[in-house]
Amino acid sequence: MPPSVPQPAPFRLHVPDAELTDLRDRLARTRLPDQPPGEPWATGTDVGFMREALAHWRDRFDWRAQEARLNAWPQFTVELSGIRVHYLHVRGRGVPGGPPCTPLLLSHGWPGSVFEFLDLIPRLTDPGAFGGDPADAFDVVAPSLPGYGLSFTPGQKRFALDDIARTFHALMTEVLGYRRFGAQGGDWGSFVTSCLGAEYPQSTLGIHLNLMPLRRDVKPGPDLPEAEKRYLRELDHFLKEETGYQWIQGTRPQTLAYGLSDSPAGLAAWIFEKFRAWTDCDGDPTRSIPLDTMLANISLYWFTGAIGSSFWPYYARMHAPWPIREGSISVPTGYCEFPKEILRPPRSMAQRVYTDIRRWSVMPRGGHFAALEHPEVLAQEITTFFRPLRVA
Repeated sequence: MPPSVPQPAPFRLHVPDAELTDLRDRLARTRLPDQPPGEPWATGTDVGFMREALAHWRDRFDWRAQEARLNAWPQFTVELSGIRVHYLHVRGRGVPGGPPCTPLLLSHGWPGSVFEFLDLIPRLTDPGAFGGDPADAFDVVAPSLPGYGLSFTPGQKRFALDDIARTFHALMTEVLGYRRFGAQGGDWGSFVTSCLGAEYPQSTLGIHLNLMPLRRDVKPGPDLPEAEKRYLRELDHFLKEETGYQWIQGTRPQTLAYGLSDSPAGLAAWIFEKFRAWTDCDGDPTRSIPLDTMLANISLYWFTGAIGSSFWPYYARMHAPWPIREGSISVPTGYCEFPKEILRPPRSMAQRVYTDIRRWSVMPRGGHFAALEHPEVLAQEITTFFRPLRVA
């Protein structure tokens, strides 16, 4: 007999009051470093910003309100790949009596969480409420990556990117019964989405990315197009100046986990720096993402104790070959480039990996956290790309 299908269980998040009190107490005892010479943020998270943000987190931030935002959506957990996987599953509000809504898997990255998608989901599941066509509605599935947030339990096994892709494929096809589905992602989610397209083309209607995950050991060659030269200059700068976090998380993740698991200020500083560096914010991350939204994401890492486990994809990535091979992805592919994305490779390079690129859009503003910065733009791009690919 075939093995039984794992059965999902409804889930609601509730952090005990004692943990909220403990967080406030720890924040009240924070010992800040001094401000180094030079421009603020030049060597890391600015002390002045941190002082104000930590005071807000301690005295004014309303975790219960953020918890309620998450709990407003249907959530579930299911035993898969030896762990408990958390996910949101929101049915689309399509045309009454019309065809079923197309299933869409959303995958977040680091230092993100499912909080990234709370403003994006309704635009995808109920486009009619935003002036769109109900025929474009999706059934959205948004899991917490294994080892992240609510898909983490202390002591559980660790997951590399291809492991995550296999787990998400099983969630969509075996648990939820979607024979074919679309997939979308940024950051690590773009790698997971690409792995799904490469390994499960029979299940994947198409993939949409807002980060293009091309390998980074590219060697300059003669007579390169100007767009590729520009990209290689940006890549060289990124590798020299912006990858310190990758080397630490990819080589000694456990040592870093001690500090960030014990100090909420340390955890916040580590993540705030990325919200500033990777968004279109003109130096102030709150111009792109509300402070409470950033703190909701940081708080989820804190309350779940998942920051150490969240580093594992970096460790696995540094100790294995690049997970996406040239010419390996033939499913229809869409890409939305935001100007403040970490890296912006040209289409000519992407086509060596993604052989069926059907949509390549360049946005006038925005950065790495597209679902948080511009959910309306990202929703429109996703909808437009998948419209001709929808399940009949």
